[in-house]
Amino acid sequence: WETELEDSRQKFRAVLVEATVKLDEQVKKIGKAVEDSKPYWEARRAARQAQVEAQRATQEYQRAIEILRAAKETIALAEERLLEEDSRQFDSAWQEMLNHATQRVMEAEQSRTRTEIEHRETAAKYNTAISHMRQLEKKLKRTINKSRPYFELKAKYYLQLEQLKRRVDERQDKLTQAKAEYRTALRNLETISDEIHARRRLSAMGPRGRGVGAEDDGTATDDISNFKMESDGISSTLNAFCVCCSVMSVNFEDSCNGSPSDIYLYSTFILLS
Repeated sequence: WETELEDSRQKFRAVLVEATVKLDEQVKKIGKAVEDSKPYWEARRAARQAQVEAQRATQEYQRAIEILRAAKETIALAEERLLEEDSRQFDSAWQEMLNHATQRVMEAEQSRTRTEIEHRETAAKYNTAISHMRQLEKKLKRTINKSRPYFELKAKYYLQLEQLKRRVDERQDKLTQAKAEYRTALRNLETISDEIHARRRLSAMGPRGRGVGAEDDGTATDDISNFKMESDGISSTLNAFCVCCSVMSVNFEDSCNGSPSDIYLYSTFILLS
């Protein structure tokens, strides 16, 4: 991931340099019209942003109206059911539904009021922005037409750079995740190392003496079985370590591709050396 991240960053920088050079060439070619027409292009961008916000507010307002309508229908249904029920056989479930529906209606009405206000405000801002843009369009018509190639090229590079930036961010997130997995694998190996050290200390102390006439209780067999299970755990953790090292551009092919016994000996060498 580090290589892919660096490649993405280099592509971003290359396009940024290219955009700067090309736009400077356009400025020299077009001249003063670029600076003179900037108010119009800025007003156009502001109008576009206001349009997006107005559309979002409209959708939220319509959604609030639908929620309020559904909540009122639920209340009507619950009230009708309660009126049909015999008072001696009062349905507590429908009463609870009615209470919830009433609460939902109150919340939906508040949401509708809030979104309605926001809808009106954003619509007013959009109308103001469009009006200002059209005034500048009439006033700066000649300079706008002359500078159009520059601003269209600028918009093209802007979109391209945004896409490259998203790609860089994605690679950065994946690299961060890979490093976290690598650290986890290292901690697991440290845990296994501690367990092996503890087993060595116990072995150095030697086995307890057997009493006269004591019979074999299968302890040695159990130890071998337990050691087999422990080694399997080491192998699985080492495999995870190898994968993470591969991600982090660390060469552990000899340990990752060897036989099970080689892998175990190699892991023990790393942990205990």
